[in-house]
Amino acid sequence: MKRLLITGAAGALGRAMRVRLAPFAETLRLSDIANLGEAGPNEELVQCDLGDAAAVNRLVEGCDGILHLGGISVEDKFSKIMNANLLGLYNLYEAARAHGHPRIIFASSNHTVGFYRQDQHIDTTAPMRPDGLYGVSKCFGEALARMYFEKFGQETALVRIGSCMEKPTNHRMLSSWMSYSDFRLLIECAFRAPMLGCPIIWGVSNNDSKWWDNSHAAYLGWKPQDNAESYRAELDATLGKPDPKAALHVYQGGNFVNDPIFPEG
Repeated sequence: MKRLLITGAAGALGRAMRVRLAPFAETLRLSDIANLGEAGPNEELVQCDLGDAAAVNRLVEGCDGILHLGGISVEDKFSKIMNANLLGLYNLYEAARAHGHPRIIFASSNHTVGFYRQDQHIDTTAPMRPDGLYGVSKCFGEALARMYFEKFGQETALVRIGSCMEKPTNHRMLSSWMSYSDFRLLIECAFRAPMLGCPIIWGVSNNDSKWWDNSHAAYLGWKPQDNAESYRAELDATLGKPDPKAALHVYQGGNFVNDPIFPEG
């Protein structure tokens, strides 16, 4: 790939992929509304508000692929979520349509289905059950991507990320965790696939404890290697046994189900 755009590159996941995807493209175009630091030897840094259509159009121009990590990643006021996750995503897809339909990997979320219980096993045909406005914004994003695929042929991998970080930090993540290495492998598989389409992919490592069935995405050739189970003893020692009645250990969305609707102002 000649030029890969990573939005949300100043966030924790963006920073992790900035390092790991450096060899994947001749140039990484890194974007965020926040400070991105100093540019590396094969990097272009662009500060951009996703709500600014003209700026997003310039951002996407000349890119061969887009890893879209940008936007609000937690529950927040609707106005903030609307600008970054709804309007911002629309601007991104319009820019992609104007510039040759570069393939997109969209960071969706397990919070699209957060109200399923942890004793339920689901696949991508299960109805959405978002656990907050953030989850609703990701439902919107998946629907928008599907429409652009059906109407314009825009290919997108809709990755419902569980908990992507260096290692699990609570017992819920023994089921939801995806390692940085496994996410990088997924990104490479999605960009290299001869035909992608618009699949929903559960962003989760090869954990012993699983809630989600990824068999429909086997054609991509993605085989996650890491397993959260190796951290169970460490979590037991530091956190003790989980409370079976706590939302964190009842619902797939964890504590997000308890978040309020944050007032404006």
